[in-house]
Amino acid sequence: MENSRPQHRKIAVLGGGSWGTALAIQVARAHHDVVLWDINPEHVKNMQQTHCNQQYLPDIPLPESLKFSDQLEQTISQANTLLLAIPSHAIRGFLQTAKGWIRDDQHIVWATKGLEEGSAKPVHQVVAEELPNCKSTAVVSGPTFAGEVARNLPTAVTVAASSHAIADEVAGFLHYGNFRVYTSEDMIGVELGGSLKNVLAIAAGIADGLGFGANTRAALITRGLKEIMRLGLAMGAQAETFMGLAGMGDLVLTCTDNQSRNRRMGLALAEGLSIEQARERIGQAVEGIKTAKEAWLLAQKYKVEMPIIEQTYQVLYEGKLPRDAVQDLLGREARSE
Repeated sequence: MENSRPQHRKIAVLGGGSWGTALAIQVARAHHDVVLWDINPEHVKNMQQTHCNQQYLPDIPLPESLKFSDQLEQTISQANTLLLAIPSHAIRGFLQTAKGWIRDDQHIVWATKGLEEGSAKPVHQVVAEELPNCKSTAVVSGPTFAGEVARNLPTAVTVAASSHAIADEVAGFLHYGNFRVYTSEDMIGVELGGSLKNVLAIAAGIADGLGFGANTRAALITRGLKEIMRLGLAMGAQAETFMGLAGMGDLVLTCTDNQSRNRRMGLALAEGLSIEQARERIGQAVEGIKTAKEAWLLAQKYKVEMPIIEQTYQVLYEGKLPRDAVQDLLGREARSE
């Protein structure tokens, strides 16, 4: 896969937000035919006219070869790979709308981080339920900010699939230039790492916003990783996945840099803003809010102790004051690591 030109593919990137646009840019860089679809015709028209996603990635020019569409059936029918970059809570509804046009021989790849609202199911399970005849599925995850990918800064991600062959094929059309791809067969671990780190980033933002300092942040990240691993192992994931890009890498990135919407949510809550006020300020989806509830439900289901997740859930859903949540974490009894 080392920067040699991969096999040419026709790829539909579904979702014209910041991450979908960044992925479309990367795939276009790798010399594939790429169509970026979005549900909003005005957003698509604006990108066509300006060749820029001014709403989500302002002032970053889009490749001349990149095409745009708001016609879902046509976009799907002309592609051999579908790359989904839509919020996790919308995945099932999207698939129910689109599955009549999706062929069994198409690759279904998603770059969505989150758990299904209400069921706490990872995306691969939702895809399997809605597209039972599709066997070529994969997830892209890892420490990535869309703006940095769009600007072609060095980035590394993980592609996980049900087999090495599928993972290698998907990695082949993404791995190009400054964008490096590693492969895995641990879809559960990769999806959990990408989902739960958003909740922990809210916690880290709260702690930093309250002025608790770098020591507290390091402790939250380290113990948060332990919580993710604990749940992951209970659900059948592999421990080593959480020490890689989709686990520790993504967690560190999201908890420490203010490009993270979830970290900014925590900072806003520490200021005393409501969730809605913080959402309005951020202006984009904050996946960790919904994921916090689903993660808390998974902890109950698998009888796994996840105190940071629990305290974040209580702040988001039970009205607990952020300072009280941090103090309760600090007040836990001493124990062996």
